[in-house]
Amino acid sequence: MHATTILCVRKGDKVVMMGDGQVSQGATVVKPNAKKVRRLGQDIIAGFAGSTADCFTLMERLERKLEEHPGQLTRACVDLAKAWRTDKYLRRLEASLLVADKNVSFEITGLGDVLEPKDGVIAIGSGGTFALAAAKALLDREDMDAEQIAHKAMSIAAEICVYTNNNFVTEVVGGDKKNESAEA
Repeated sequence: MHATTILCVRKGDKVVMMGDGQVSQGATVVKPNAKKVRRLGQDIIAGFAGSTADCFTLMERLERKLEEHPGQLTRACVDLAKAWRTDKYLRRLEASLLVADKNVSFEITGLGDVLEPKDGVIAIGSGGTFALAAAKALLDREDMDAEQIAHKAMSIAAEICVYTNNNFVTEVVGGDKKNESAEA
């Protein structure tokens, strides 16, 4: 997926999802402040990368699955991945999702994958590998919490990836900032 970076960092009792705000068409920046990370209900956060309409379609489907299976994020994600892989319309969607609650984090793909990271750090998008590597390198720092790690890792990705800017949107579950949303 091109044109964004979404990062999820889990450390201690805090889960942070952060995304940049840049929307690009080819080599042109068309919007610097898009909100690609959102809260779904009280305790679930999600971020998306890919074609805008496809991302919104998947987010709506995920919300429906969460309504069908309240309090069961894993089941809702697996059901979405199954539908995405088997439904003729959904199969054509070009996007990726990160979803997290206080217990688990997942990447959901159109290939039917529901991937949970071993160490609590996962990223998608064109700058995702840069943010992922930076976050993993910072994860064992005692002096940094999940939000500080995510911010530093996203800043590094924004320096390297031309499709990523520094207009970060942050959602947090757990820790001291439960149920708060912040823009950096």
